[in-house]
Amino acid sequence: MIRTFANSISLILLWAMLVSADELNDQDQHQHQPGAQNQQQPKAAEPTQGMQNMPGMDHSQMSHGGMNSAGMFLMNESSGTAFQPSAWPMPMIMTRAGDWHLMWMGQAFIVDTQQSGPRGGAKLYPSNWGMLGAVHKLGRGSLMLRSMLSLEPGTVTDRRYPLLFQTGETAYGSPLVDAQHPHDFVMELSVQYAHPLGERGTWNIYYAAVGDPALGPVAFPHRASALELPQAAIGHHWQDSTHIANNVLTAGVTYSKVRLEASGFYGREPNEARWNIDWGSMNSWSTRLSVFPTKNWTAQVSVGRLQDPESSHPGSIVRTTASIEYVRPAAGKNWWATSFIWGQNYKLDERQRTNAVLAETVVPFSRKNFVSGRFEWSQRDELFEYNHELGEQVTRATGKQAFNVATYTAGYTRDIGTFRSLQTGVGANVTAYGIDSALKPFYGDRPWGVNVFVRFRLKPGV
Repeated sequence: MIRTFANSISLILLWAMLVSADELNDQDQHQHQPGAQNQQQPKAAEPTQGMQNMPGMDHSQMSHGGMNSAGMFLMNESSGTAFQPSAWPMPMIMTRAGDWHLMWMGQAFIVDTQQSGPRGGAKLYPSNWGMLGAVHKLGRGSLMLRSMLSLEPGTVTDRRYPLLFQTGETAYGSPLVDAQHPHDFVMELSVQYAHPLGERGTWNIYYAAVGDPALGPVAFPHRASALELPQAAIGHHWQDSTHIANNVLTAGVTYSKVRLEASGFYGREPNEARWNIDWGSMNSWSTRLSVFPTKNWTAQVSVGRLQDPESSHPGSIVRTTASIEYVRPAAGKNWWATSFIWGQNYKLDERQRTNAVLAETVVPFSRKNFVSGRFEWSQRDELFEYNHELGEQVTRATGKQAFNVATYTAGYTRDIGTFRSLQTGVGANVTAYGIDSALKPFYGDRPWGVNVFVRFRLKPGV
């Protein structure tokens, strides 16, 4: 595990140096073009001397009158304390209440899903979340209160929606297989303080009764590259499933383009009582190193030990993740975003490693058309959790405890209008699965899935 984590850090740092060097080379070439030195270039306002290269410091799309650099730092977090590239034109609405700066974000889908084969299913369901953050200056730093809520416990009936090869958590006391659970009503309830550290640094401390520890990339409901895909990634429980954890405490230090964080939290995943707040002692930990070589790129590598995350079977895991994300703004406050994510779970009791890899993108064509894609490859070791006897039979017959599954998803969304800051779109995506031959008797030779949806998103007027 230590070797894997060290190798990931080395690759991330090498990539960051290459990206930074490439940007500096581009700037140098521009400065030496004939006549370039005589041209007056417009210069963006800088919020604080030396702070413009830090994460969350590209504010050309927003007005932050009266907010200090620590407040801007906090406002640009996406999931817990994780950042996306600062070039992302974050779809949020900014208001004020006295001296408080308020940030409103939200997204909802109404989805009709069809999943093929004997273990598939069909369902019409809404998925949704809404977030409110409030920032206030406190000395030289800033305080942020943030809440995130979801109505999925009421809108996703039967405690699940069909999603082939997805596993994790339970419904009616049984492990979920080929289905995705709804999110808890309270997805986040947190308080955070950030304070400048010299001219180029910031330290912050975050506590959440419900929140996201420093483990993994920005979670899929909030990731820029996933915002036109209503269904969860099937690698979710290898990469970012801790985005709803309890009793979370995180401390972090950011200096220039590098950030280091550590968290303690309750490692058990949410139970089926999704309207309440679960509670437990801080029995798990994680640490994350993030790099921000330019405003268009972010990368992270993280590792954590989760104590008995699944209620259906005891056993702790060590999770290691690494990711790279790229964002380029586009016309109409849209964006092209791409993410590459790897996650690994090592089950300590069984001494078994499984991996999950994801690549996803959303590309805008004109102001109203979006093409999305997602590729995943993962090693599935819990597809027979609902029937252990059957699982043992398959393992004896194949000699395998985990089975390779690949997914290929392509989708299209068309914006149909913005009404009072509510951006509406219609879309669809299709998924084809490539599976281990041992799984074909249970899923069919060529399993597939289709999702047709209407999407609603809070977004400031263009």
